[in-house]
Amino acid sequence: MHRMNSRIEILKGLHPGLYVQRELNKRKLKSGSFAESIGEHPQTLSAIIRGRRSMNTPLSLRIEQALGLDEGFLMTLQVYYDIAQEKRKLSQANHPDLSKYTHTLFWDTKFENIDWNEHRSYVINRVFERGSEEEILETIRFYGRDVIVNSIRISPTSPFEHIIRKNLKEYLQYES
Repeated sequence: MHRMNSRIEILKGLHPGLYVQRELNKRKLKSGSFAESIGEHPQTLSAIIRGRRSMNTPLSLRIEQALGLDEGFLMTLQVYYDIAQEKRKLSQANHPDLSKYTHTLFWDTKFENIDWNEHRSYVINRVFERGSEEEILETIRFYGRDVIVNSIRISPTSPFEHIIRKNLKEYLQYES
């Protein structure tokens, strides 16, 4: 059980189909032949391997038995995958008014991939370094003063140090 738990920790958020594919590859098994050997349609297993379909309990038990995996391992991966997907959806819904930001402000990343909570320090620092008044005000509205003050990083060697300090003082009445 301990071995399964440590493996789960490493694989959390990974679709179970990717793990099945890796196991089949390691054993040099073709997915179509393997599917038929466990009484499953090859198309079903293929969809799971490609992440287009969720793992189900009866199939996971058959796969686990055939591959000698711990019982419940694949369904546990499925649950953690579902949790990760749901968290992604929630974090995407929890973002500032994106119409207030120019995409060029975040030129070094794909704008639609910004996780506004997980990457808050990056966002806050970028906006206070190079953002317009509208971008700064929206960042303050979304994150709040305390989060901004705790997330901002001012490096004395940064060419933006004076701009960040000026914006903090002007918009948050904060002097660092």
